[in-house]
Amino acid sequence: MLPRNRLRFSHRTTNIPHRLTILEAGNKLRAWKRTCVYSLQLFFCRSSLLAGVCTCLDRGPHRCTGSVEDHRMELRRDPITQSWVVLGHREVSGDSAADCPFEPARLEKQPAILTWPAQGPWQVRVVPHPEPLYRIEGEAGRLAEGMYDKMGPVGAHEVVVETPQHDKKFSQLSDEEIERVLWAWASRIADLKKDTRFKYVALFKNQGTLAGEEWPHAHSEVTATIFVPRRVKYELHAASDWYRERERCVFCDIVRQEEKLGQRIVDVQGDYYALCPYASRVPYEMWLLHRRHNHIFEQPRPGSNRRQLAALLGRVLRRLEKFSPAFHLVVHTAPNTRSKKGELAGYWKTLADDFHWHIEILPIVETRSKSYSIKEVYFNAVLPEDAAAYLRSLDPNA
Repeated sequence: MLPRNRLRFSHRTTNIPHRLTILEAGNKLRAWKRTCVYSLQLFFCRSSLLAGVCTCLDRGPHRCTGSVEDHRMELRRDPITQSWVVLGHREVSGDSAADCPFEPARLEKQPAILTWPAQGPWQVRVVPHPEPLYRIEGEAGRLAEGMYDKMGPVGAHEVVVETPQHDKKFSQLSDEEIERVLWAWASRIADLKKDTRFKYVALFKNQGTLAGEEWPHAHSEVTATIFVPRRVKYELHAASDWYRERERCVFCDIVRQEEKLGQRIVDVQGDYYALCPYASRVPYEMWLLHRRHNHIFEQPRPGSNRRQLAALLGRVLRRLEKFSPAFHLVVHTAPNTRSKKGELAGYWKTLADDFHWHIEILPIVETRSKSYSIKEVYFNAVLPEDAAAYLRSLDPNA
């Protein structure tokens, strides 16, 4: 565990002059006017199976001009699927080091939410997203439009810059460096959950053009929303139902069975397992789980060794990148139980016993695949047993 006294961050107003709130930082970063391209839409639309929320770009003649304030954004709810759709979001991109906003010289001039270490050259830095999906300031202002629901995009959207080196991939970081990034992920999730408005905090990483990455510089993103994404709701309901019927955690049962059979296990490090799910949605899908039960990613169990998780994550990604450089990675953790409205949800009553944090990795192996184009029934041409065997055969250090 990295020492807390070596960081500095805040997303609320403080009396310390050198710390900036997300609102202040966001106002500064919105001055950046960058070219808008097709990027995050792939994560939120093409792979809405991960997020349960979709973003739709304004494709009119003015979509790349004006400030965020001039560009109206709102969330609308689909009454059938219960999904929230972010409308009117514009996107930014930097294809080269010259365009990258995360080069150390540029980034050090921008306000930071978290910096590690606090003194000296930074190794991990968290900043507000230049064109956020959600904004910390304001009220949701939920309104009815006839039978439909809509509200303002209140929340938080941050970027975790995983290394100061522009040409270094996340998988190429040392185990110690990956552990720092995991620590930064956990720190931001925990801090954002202190805001009782937020019902869920998501951590995701899009790597590669096909995955919709916004910048080639190694980074991941954190979003806090005032709703629970649909995909997470499905998991919460399923886990709650399983526990009610069997008084066991379904994720723990999965780990035990996969450990016993061994067919779909890709790699193991200590108490952490990487496996191809029994019903993998896409070719070479992998999940990383802790063998011991814990529903909160940001609060490791006593005795947990996150360096082991870092080593395992680095190895499976290096295996994957030998044939699929593009992938989505999402951390699934428990919802924010500080949210008062969450107490009304039945699936939160046994949350600590029935849910189990895990990391999902979905590669993009094919440029065109039924797995991505048809959302209601997934089509996967590669059996997970075969996928696990192939992944095991690859040397992550070669």
